[in-house]
Amino acid sequence: MTSQVSSPAGKTDEADEALVGEQRVPQLGPEGATEKEIRRLDRVIIRFAGDSGDGMQLTGDRFTSETASFGNDLSTLPNFPAEIRAPAGTLPGVSSFQLHFADHDILTPGDAPNVLVAMNPAALKANIADVPRGADIIVNTDEFTKRPMAKVGYETSPLEDGSLDAYNVHPVPLTTLTIEALKEFGLSRKEAERSKNMFALGLLSWMYNRPTEGTEKFLRAKFAKKQAIAEANVAAFRAGWNFGETTEDFAVSYEVAPASQAFPTGTYRNISGNLALSYGLIAAARQADLPLYLGSYPITPASDILHELSRHKNFGVRTFQAEDEIAGIGAALGAAFGGSLAVTTTSGPGVALKSETIGLAVSLELPLLIVDIQRGGPSTGLPTKTEQADLLQAMYGRNGEAPVPVVAPRTPADCFDAAMDAARIALTYRTPVFLLSDGYLANGSEPWRIPEVASLPDLRTRFATGPNHELADGTRVFWPYKRDPETLARPWAVPGTPGLEHRIGGIEKQDGTGNISYDPANHDFMVRTRQAKIDGIAVPDLEVDDPADARTLVLGWGSTYGPITAAVRRLRAAGDTIAQAHLRHLNPFPGNLGEVLGRYGRVVVPEMNLGQLATLLRARYLVDVQSFNQVNGMPFKAEQLATALKEAIDA
Repeated sequence: MTSQVSSPAGKTDEADEALVGEQRVPQLGPEGATEKEIRRLDRVIIRFAGDSGDGMQLTGDRFTSETASFGNDLSTLPNFPAEIRAPAGTLPGVSSFQLHFADHDILTPGDAPNVLVAMNPAALKANIADVPRGADIIVNTDEFTKRPMAKVGYETSPLEDGSLDAYNVHPVPLTTLTIEALKEFGLSRKEAERSKNMFALGLLSWMYNRPTEGTEKFLRAKFAKKQAIAEANVAAFRAGWNFGETTEDFAVSYEVAPASQAFPTGTYRNISGNLALSYGLIAAARQADLPLYLGSYPITPASDILHELSRHKNFGVRTFQAEDEIAGIGAALGAAFGGSLAVTTTSGPGVALKSETIGLAVSLELPLLIVDIQRGGPSTGLPTKTEQADLLQAMYGRNGEAPVPVVAPRTPADCFDAAMDAARIALTYRTPVFLLSDGYLANGSEPWRIPEVASLPDLRTRFATGPNHELADGTRVFWPYKRDPETLARPWAVPGTPGLEHRIGGIEKQDGTGNISYDPANHDFMVRTRQAKIDGIAVPDLEVDDPADARTLVLGWGSTYGPITAAVRRLRAAGDTIAQAHLRHLNPFPGNLGEVLGRYGRVVVPEMNLGQLATLLRARYLVDVQSFNQVNGMPFKAEQLATALKEAIDA
């Protein structure tokens, strides 16, 4: 869903998460009497929570789509169980979707929800600790019976025992009201109950004046082959809206204006990280004038890329769902040998299985993108939760000296540009490249300004077409390892080109000829040359945001960008001085990184691991960086980081 925004370029100076205030506007009834009050807010954080079968992800996604079409800035955090179908009504089975939307530029899905929609006791218990005092809680009272409450350890009803007195609780019999609204459709009770998420969506859409046309159109398209189900869901959605309009329990609705001043002029759409990454890969292939080949094996949270790319055969995309991780990357490397822009997608456990073939790609010096959507580990770990713990694996997780460039996007929308950048490096320098996203970016979403095609970089590369070396006797031959003097890249010779036949394999190559070589001096030269090629990759200098000559620098990478920037805004709004920089290129580092680190008395590196980037910085630059680490499967909160950074500044 896209929306047009025409406004001056630039972003607001308001601190992310800061609630500026609210205005009250009366809504007049038929004869001028005030019936409902509209309060204008600058931002809201809503969390939908329920059983994994309650459709919370769909509900949140639809609310997000309508919010994007309305023109708000937004950021989302889906959070769901690892099990395909966890036991109903249990804490491990709770699924939630948090949406932060505002009339100004925001960077995170928010620290704590202003509104919690709890579809059952498990959803309430799993999320109540995150809800601040005074927040609104909408509960489905039909589920608060003895057995569901006992299942999660409630001995008495939290709706009656006073434990929720600090909150604005709105008890709503969602199930009963949904069944009543769908009587005319002749559905069974079980079928009607499934639409209660649409009733809740309708209620929240009324509360926050969200558009409704897009959701009704979506439902009719989704259930096009089951018209009765489609119309039942639309009816439930409308019933929820009407309930908010007429009930006395909801005397106030809210309005959050579009964020027209937060964005440069252009056409925008809401986009998730995995979708942006998919589009970036397609765009890179088009700009390179190459077919795109994906060899992959399904794994959470990377599978969406396989699903999306499989829909775009019209753009010259070929996808192969292999029988395992090893076969997936093997097929991709074969496609690279054959002249395609080759990609394999996975998460940390899959990288471990692919490591031997990545080493082969380093030896063959062929362009290959390894997309690692990081998740909690080790082993199976936390399949649906986020982490940044694969950095050292990407850097060193292969036998021998096998250097590989590493690129990391910082926001869901930035996954598009990061994919283009990774493709540029792979094609220019003939090397496998790691693209390190994570579950937070992959599943989260935000507005994305659709770029003009003319603004995209030219990624076209030349294939070898004939002999490139002259022997002493004057004979011209093809040497597959005769390098470009600037990039040190070897020629890319497509199989079947007459006169360019050459040997490939994992045994060390002789410099130039590519013949098998066991010569010690040659091996030393080839190892150092491959390292020099990676070290020489052209990456931009690190930009530092330091308006007040701070003594403390906070340096991040990947998805920590949003929480770090939100925390920095808070500190600066409070009068503190702090500098901020963020790394996209983790191997090689930007050329000015050492100089930047040397400017500051204290450098703080927040990471969702136990200090992997910090370890690299200490080893490379001999700087005593201060780590701030978290490995709980969730992204940092802005307030949490602001507190830690304030301590560093004061120290």
